[in-house]
Amino acid sequence: MKVRLTQCGYGKDPIKVAHYAIKKAALENDDVILIDTAGRMQNNRELMETLAKLLISTKSDLILFVCEALVGNEAVNQLLKFNKSLEQQSEKALFPCTIDGIVLTKFDTIDDKVGTAVTLCYVSKKTNLIYW
Repeated sequence: MKVRLTQCGYGKDPIKVAHYAIKKAALENDDVILIDTAGRMQNNRELMETLAKLLISTKSDLILFVCEALVGNEAVNQLLKFNKSLEQQSEKALFPCTIDGIVLTKFDTIDDKVGTAVTLCYVSKKTNLIYW
């Protein structure tokens, strides 16, 4: 399997970068495109508006919420606020969307916070949790 990385440097419009990557992937006959939005804080309205615009303009098939297991139950708060903000921003464009799954990082270092994984799945009603 070949993995191709497309980046355009810091400070670029994420929507333009995503569309550039999609066009490039189509030319290369790539089947899957992963767009990393690099840190969308759920309480930053401007960043969430940009994310919603990106999802709408790219017609995203899968939206994954990525969080660190180390934050414990704060991850649940982040997930709920993020998902609600995403839903509100995307509804404005008549393209309502919410997360499809969760990626939980640093899962091997959490000790007593392992219950967070179960709680994340429960509150999001998503059973497709990816962890590493």
